[in-house]
Amino acid sequence: MKVKESVKYYKSIVEDSKNTWKRPMEVISKQDAHVDTLHHKGLLNMCANNYLGLAGSAAMADAAKKGIDRWGFGLSAGRSLCGTQSVHRELERRLSNFLHMEDTLLYTSCFDANGGIFAALLDSQDAVISDELNHASIIDGIRLCKAQRYIYKNNNMSDLRKRLEEAKDALVKLIVTDGVFSMEGTIASLVEICDLAEEYGALVMVDDSHATGFVGAHGRGTHEHCGVEGRVDIISGTLGKALGGASGGFISASKYIVTVLRQRSRPYVFSNSLMPCICQANVKVIDILEESTGLRDKLMDNTQYYREEIKKLGFEVPDGAHPIVPIILGDESVAAEFSQRMIDKGVFVMSISYPVVAKGRARLRTQISAAHSKEDLDFVISCFAKVKEEMGL
Repeated sequence: MKVKESVKYYKSIVEDSKNTWKRPMEVISKQDAHVDTLHHKGLLNMCANNYLGLAGSAAMADAAKKGIDRWGFGLSAGRSLCGTQSVHRELERRLSNFLHMEDTLLYTSCFDANGGIFAALLDSQDAVISDELNHASIIDGIRLCKAQRYIYKNNNMSDLRKRLEEAKDALVKLIVTDGVFSMEGTIASLVEICDLAEEYGALVMVDDSHATGFVGAHGRGTHEHCGVEGRVDIISGTLGKALGGASGGFISASKYIVTVLRQRSRPYVFSNSLMPCICQANVKVIDILEESTGLRDKLMDNTQYYREEIKKLGFEVPDGAHPIVPIILGDESVAAEFSQRMIDKGVFVMSISYPVVAKGRARLRTQISAAHSKEDLDFVISCFAKVKEEMGL
């Protein structure tokens, strides 16, 4: 059969990737500190967003089962039709109270939340000012709106000021930033961002997907960690990381912003409701978070220990205190080989290369969980040392 020219084009892209593009490993067990894949058993899992270790917990499974028994499997409708059950409103209320925000709107993912907010709130007379390292969902969401677009250098407040000055005549000015930049594990400078927002009359939006549930003294997120509660206007976040690791996203803001989104946000209006069993399980998550900071405290202890020990091996690791700990290796093929050697030794960690990160900045993004024991972390550290020596790095 003759191969179409367009197919040959995509074939050339794959071949030029130098074997750094691979099919994802197929996991055949529940998500936990250790997982089984199709070809490897008992891998120590270092690449999950399962920060609080809840994804594979019996508590979450039990809550979800009770949710199915009480509310059914799905709704076959959007929220504005017959797709709003009491459990959806309960979770929205509980999230609002936990985050110290006025109201909350649920989405099927945070990608949908970020994809649906900008076009709903901003028009051609408005401006959005976005950090250059913001998540892909924010970038895509901004592309869908008619607002003037300004990009400022990552966490660079002097450059943010310049962009705000350029946008000063816009009717609505919205600064948007990741709370935690997921490829670096660094936290946004929210105090300075809020100061500039007040100076220029701008709103502040934070995507706290890598913070909600464990960053801050009570796990409320980067606005708590940075001491700017009440100064951040909009928080987007996910239920698919620390908060149980299933799916679902949300926007928390003033009741007026949330009301506008309920009427105008297309992913909310035109999508099926979030599965009620997920809502029920996430109500349980908030119960756990409000009862104790134990999981959050263990996660932070694990993170501090791991960061200190991995740096002793001489790897390039960005400074910080977040459980995202990137091991910067630079070359894409080196990162891919390092990943495979780690997997062969029993550690599940994947390489991340361009275009997810800049060329020449390939890495292994290790992620710590409250489910990890000190013995788990010691094993990972020893494997890193062995592979580093084997590869002569």
